[in-house]
Amino acid sequence: MSAVAKDKTTTGRCLCGAISFQFTGPPSGVDYCHCDSCRRNCSAPLTAFIEVPRDNFSFSGDTPKIYESSPGIRRLFCGACGSPLAYDADWDKTDIHLYVASLDDPDAFPPSAHVFSNEQLSWFEVADELPRYAGSMIDEQPIRHGAREIPDASAPDTA
Repeated sequence: MSAVAKDKTTTGRCLCGAISFQFTGPPSGVDYCHCDSCRRNCSAPLTAFIEVPRDNFSFSGDTPKIYESSPGIRRLFCGACGSPLAYDADWDKTDIHLYVASLDDPDAFPPSAHVFSNEQLSWFEVADELPRYAGSMIDEQPIRHGAREIPDASAPDTA
């Protein structure tokens, strides 16, 4: 994870700019998520989250709309342009989870792990050596580091 000074302010916004946000200091974590609900929420093969302490975070501008995607799980988004902004969960009282792509400088926060790799799409792979967790990282060990073995489609079929 990148080193961020305790007093550094990081900013982000939705597509239309009606909602912006900021947080101060380093994030708690940055992860790729492969779960079905995150993929559907963003219409993407995976998402990248940055977890930031609630005490150091605030929205400004319009108030985000909220969709409860399952009990205790809320997806926050812009009511004007529809941009997904955050994942907010009852299980995490400490952090709010923002989408890395909504940051003004997403390059400053590269992910450090993959979560819910057991739900990863078969046709999509990220070529990195990061740890992969079957589900969340809570009380789990990685199932592997790095990409899955993908058969070479150009290799002759020996069956």
